[in-house]
Amino acid sequence: MKPRASFIFLTLLLSAIWTLTLRAEPATDFSRFEKTIAAYEESDRAAPPPKGAILFTGASHIRRWTTLAQDFPQHQVINRGFGGSEIREATHFAPRIIFPYAPKTIYFRSGGNELWNKKRTAEEAFADFKEFVTTVHAKLPDTDIIYISNIRSLARASQDDLLKTMNTLIADYVRGKPHLRYIDVFDLMTDSSGQLRPECFVEDRLHLSPAGYKLLTAKVAADMGR
Repeated sequence: MKPRASFIFLTLLLSAIWTLTLRAEPATDFSRFEKTIAAYEESDRAAPPPKGAILFTGASHIRRWTTLAQDFPQHQVINRGFGGSEIREATHFAPRIIFPYAPKTIYFRSGGNELWNKKRTAEEAFADFKEFVTTVHAKLPDTDIIYISNIRSLARASQDDLLKTMNTLIADYVRGKPHLRYIDVFDLMTDSSGQLRPECFVEDRLHLSPAGYKLLTAKVAADMGR
């Protein structure tokens, strides 16, 4: 091989290796939620939740929804949220916090953390959601999975476009498919002029206040009654 050709070949090879290195996905540290998941399992041993209930899981909007039982008194509900989590983690822990309950319905709210922390693109988070669906339906094919969309917040206004892209991808994906639904709450915390309402958030301007959960409860209740 001539020197110039060798140089070009080597340059292309190094470029390809560098590109693959940049795209290499860091391993997810599932152990960071081990204590939380183990605590749920301990609680289950002490008081086993009913089979066929309605399960809420996902990140902090679910974990902090401490009034679920009061908000939906006509239903048996289980809260298995873990704050700061990502979709991939919900999939990983499904055998421990989803499958044992054989829920008839899952309300799932996750995806914003990995976008905010720049761990995933909107497209990658969407792919993670599809994997979550595939994993759950492989074990529980008749369970309804309802994705509660990403929600705008005061603290993370800069990621609105990413959230909208991910929401759109998921909404289009679930449309018309059996046992899959989508609840759009992206603009739920806004006023008539499209401005976010501060009273719907707690001091961190990210998580929901009682007023915010009241709005979210109404949207989910409407889906339950459909």
